[in-house]
Order: sequence, then structure tokens, then C-alpha cells
Amino acid sequence: MIRVLFVCLGNICRSPMAEAIFRDLVKKENLPDKIEVDSGGTGDWHVGSVPHEGTRSMLDQENISYEGLLARQVEENDWDEFDYIIAMDEQNIQNLGNIRKEDDSIVVAKLMDFVENPEVADIPDPYFTGNFDYTYQLVSAGCTHLLNHIKSKHDLN
Repeated sequence: MIRVLFVCLGNICRSPMAEAIFRDLVKKENLPDKIEVDSGGTGDWHVGSVPHEGTRSMLDQENISYEGLLARQVEENDWDEFDYIIAMDEQNIQNLGNIRKEDDSIVVAKLMDFVENPEVADIPDPYFTGNFDYTYQLVSAGCTHLLNHIKSKHDLN
């Protein structure tokens, strides 16, 4: 089982969006028995909260389920549970490094690292920008490329 954890600051906008999109892609590829998905935040402000209304609205427009998603904080033991810890921006990467130092047994990377020639390296936080459409476009592209990477690397078909 390949386990993927998406990470952003508060776990109410970008990372639950990525979790929902990635789960949808995994389901469409008939891989839920091979890939598990979760999300978390580096901060604790929103623990227990449902995704932001902007995230829910975008996912509703795309008919992607976010049922059961509640914000949680990333913990040190996540490095023992996941194969991929995928952050939305460089600040998240730095925050992850403060939780636990690098571990060569797992992949810690930004989502846009999986997109060839991305227009941006970091996915802007719509909590501050208000632009959930743009965030959705970036996260969706990143998730598609990440899934293709995982399928190729782990020979999943």
C-alpha cells in the first residue's frame, strides 16, 4: 500500500482539496486498494474543522467528494506512516523540517515538483488570496502528475 499525505498550513484549503482530488483520481484509476490518501496541516488552528467553504465550493463544482474530511495537524509519526509527504509550498516544507528532520525512506516534496515546467513552484494559499479557482487548477494538475509518477515508480496499473 502506497500512502500519500498532503500538507498545507491549516489543512482547510489546499491540502484537503488535494486529498479529495487525489482520492477521486485514485478511485477513477481503480487503485484504492493500492493507494491511501490523507492530509494535514503544519499548524493547529483549524483541527477538527471541515474544509473551507471555498474549497468545498470548488469540489462541489467538480463533483468531487470531500465527505469525512476534517482538519488535523501533522505529527512526527506521520513519517513512519506515509511514503509521500507532499507540501503545497516552500514554507510548508520548512515547517515539516521543524516537525521531523529528513528521512531518506520517504519522499518529502512540493506538489508542483511533479509538474514539468510548472508556471509556479508554490501553490498560493486561497485562504489569503481568495482565488480558489486558480488553486484548484494547480492542485488538480499537480495531483494528476503525482499519480502518474506513483503509478510509474511503483508499477501500478
